Amino acid sequence: MQTDTLFEAEPQPESRTGENRFIGLAADQVSEGDAPAVMAELARLIERFNREYYEFDAPSVPDAEYDRLFELLRSLEARFPHLKREDSPTSRVGGAPREGFRKVRHSVPMLSIHTETDFSAEGARAFDARIRRDLGLEETDPPVSYDCELKFDGLATSLRYEKGRLVSAATRGDGLVGEDVTENVRTIRTIPLSLEGAPDVLEVRGEVIMHKADFEALNRRQAEAGEKPFANPRNAAAGSLRQLDSRITAKRRLHFYAYSLGECSESLAATQSGVLERLRGLGFPVADLHRTVQGPEALAAFHEEAARKRASLPFEIDGVVYKVDDLALEARLGFIAREPRWACAHKYPPEEAVTILEGIDVQVGRTGRLTPVARLRPVYVGGVTVSNATLHNEDRIAELDLAIGDAVVVRRAGDVIPEVLRALPERRAPNALRFKMPQACPVCGSAVVRDEEEKDLRCTGGLFCPAQMKLSILHFASRRAMGIDGLGEKIVDMLVDEGLVKTPADLFSLDFEALTAPTAASAESGKPVRRMGLKTAENLLASLERAKETTLARFLFALGCRHVGEVTALSLAQHFRSLEAIEAADQSALLEVSDVGEVIASSIEAFFKEPHNRSVIEALLAAGIHWPTPSAPAASSDAGVAGKTFVLTGTLPTLTRDEAKDRIIAAGGKVSGSVSRRTNYVVAGAEAGSKLAKAEALGVAVIDEAELLAMLEG
Repeated sequence: MQTDTLFEAEPQPESRTGENRFIGLAADQVSEGDAPAVMAELARLIERFNREYYEFDAPSVPDAEYDRLFELLRSLEARFPHLKREDSPTSRVGGAPREGFRKVRHSVPMLSIHTETDFSAEGARAFDARIRRDLGLEETDPPVSYDCELKFDGLATSLRYEKGRLVSAATRGDGLVGEDVTENVRTIRTIPLSLEGAPDVLEVRGEVIMHKADFEALNRRQAEAGEKPFANPRNAAAGSLRQLDSRITAKRRLHFYAYSLGECSESLAATQSGVLERLRGLGFPVADLHRTVQGPEALAAFHEEAARKRASLPFEIDGVVYKVDDLALEARLGFIAREPRWACAHKYPPEEAVTILEGIDVQVGRTGRLTPVARLRPVYVGGVTVSNATLHNEDRIAELDLAIGDAVVVRRAGDVIPEVLRALPERRAPNALRFKMPQACPVCGSAVVRDEEEKDLRCTGGLFCPAQMKLSILHFASRRAMGIDGLGEKIVDMLVDEGLVKTPADLFSLDFEALTAPTAASAESGKPVRRMGLKTAENLLASLERAKETTLARFLFALGCRHVGEVTALSLAQHFRSLEAIEAADQSALLEVSDVGEVIASSIEAFFKEPHNRSVIEALLAAGIHWPTPSAPAASSDAGVAGKTFVLTGTLPTLTRDEAKDRIIAAGGKVSGSVSRRTNYVVAGAEAGSKLAKAEALGVAVIDEAELLAMLEG
């Protein structure tokens, strides 16, 4: 098999360019003839990623992508050992130090540790089985004792103390030679500058990290200063520690957590857990969450415990670390190539991964919002296989500079909805396609308008669009809108799902036979089940008939035009006094209405210009919905209602609470739900409660329904 055919085997060869061709590739898919070219390309990529990660603190791919390519190369080398190159990146750690820092040779190499690729409990069992095999233990021998620690996501650093004083600090670098960051490390407050009771020579290894809260604060400051934010706490910590100007480092809050030793002139303890306790005693921060356990099941239990606590930790981790606790056994196990035999990293499912953007679909939500959704080549991330991810809105697509066919970084942390973090434009195919949001709703074909406040596109066909229909009907029927009793969520679901109602106007065409018709037979009795009970159907039809007599303000509110609430609907009704005048009004006319600004005016104009909405409104009027002509707003006077605040309490003789509220608002008054010194009148009916008592205590005027009606009339 030729390399070209290997890489072009997928359905979309144009997107399998450069690094993309390795997505989904397994070692057993590569023949011996293809292997040299594949291994050489993998080595080149890994070396590039090493430089980006270790030298420039600007990785272009997530850790999980690097680990996957590294594991692919190592698997190929295991399968074809005669093809392994002496300079393979699997034989060394990280990248060379960058120019600008003095180079420091580590007296004891800072090697990385093996990563278990199985995220489940099997990863812990595999490590224990390997340790027992390498130690020559039988099944009857006691379990091995391990020290379990957190795997920090920061920058590995070595601190050297001589006679109790910090003399140097260096990054890992390539494991043999690192970068001198002593002056920057001295600015980290959690690192002791001097020690008491320490050996003459002591090298403490650990991680420099940035806590989540400090990372968020730093990015806020970056944004305020017009500077580029950091991608994650690890990048922020690495970038801060490796500043050529230590004054910049001092302004950024970094932390250090100790976890191992380098050169040491005398033994600190006989166990790894003892070393950590001795380091803590010397004044070094050590993560509180670490355990000494025995056997593989206890390792797996620690892995699960840390996963549960991960979100609440103040810093980022991407896994846990298992180490043989007995240092004598560690020495006996020794090293292999670039890794110690006695330790391993047991990671969690990657929260970031690289895949291909195969398309962008547009979904219409219940409120009419158009949301672009990335259609992805399936990828395992955050513990699940992800094939779709939100793109939020068209501004986000432009910000990401996305094109169909791009390699993209996808993130899913915990239960968070997957999202596309960034594109990798250097991998872009020449024939990649740009995406444009539709100008008409993909569900109903209505016009689409942009909401400048929320930066969204929205369908204007709120009374017609099937995607919005259930929410539109529930709002239309609500108590403060048309007040249709009996139209709860389950009934609306049934009416829409069975095709009885497609717009609010269809509600008034419902009949008794359709509502009570039998549907599928019951699984229990085998008898047909009615859509609705006989009495329930009668009550609903009666409520629909009563709802035909309403007010213009209620009708306007019921239509569900975006940004038009009860108060705005009342202002529109009082100002224009007819539906025809509102439908014909342009933005300049609408802006003459109190409570109407540019955003609301634009929304109203777009709503009534949409032919689908006007057709539904005509059908509603044809069904018999009517209202009296609204009166103009009443002039304010001492005796009238206009400008006064009322509170309703108890049961009134002839008016419902809603009717009383509507009449007060129509006359220019306000209705509040609580009594205060600003309340002008409390309207009290039968069984008035605490509001009446509070009014009397505050000296607020208390009137009955008759007095209210007299005020409304005069």
